[in-house]
Amino acid sequence: MEWLDNSFYALLGLLIFIGLLFYVGVPRVIGNMLDKKIKQIETDIDEAKRLREEAAALLAEYEQKRVAAEAEAEGIITAAKEEAARLTVEAQNSLAELVARRTKAEEDKIAQAEAQAIAEVRARSADLAVEAAKTVLSNEMNAKGGQIIDKAIADVAGRLN
Repeated sequence: MEWLDNSFYALLGLLIFIGLLFYVGVPRVIGNMLDKKIKQIETDIDEAKRLREEAAALLAEYEQKRVAAEAEAEGIITAAKEEAARLTVEAQNSLAELVARRTKAEEDKIAQAEAQAIAEVRARSADLAVEAAKTVLSNEMNAKGGQIIDKAIADVAGRLN
């Protein structure tokens, strides 16, 4: 019996060990453990899919919000540019009006000063003319005073008659 050597006993021991494992139900326990692990992996995969879908929905929502915010920012920028342009035009118009008013006021002051200077020159001229006439009349009255008075009296007498 050559086949009853150590290898035979090792094979026999292995078969008995495997038989005991089946008898005790180790494959069923291992199967149950594997089934639980499979279910856990499936649950994890489902959870990962759900989280991925939520993330995709959030991404889409935030993309919409970003687009809306960009549009709103663009609107604000456009409104600000329009307001700045309007304010610039208003400021230019106000500045032009202010310059025109001040120019008019200065021209009025210059015209008033000219009129005052002309009035002063006329008054001074009139004073000088009166002074000159007074001097001339005084000199003439001294020289021809009697003749002038006689002529004036004759003139008055002639007008009265």
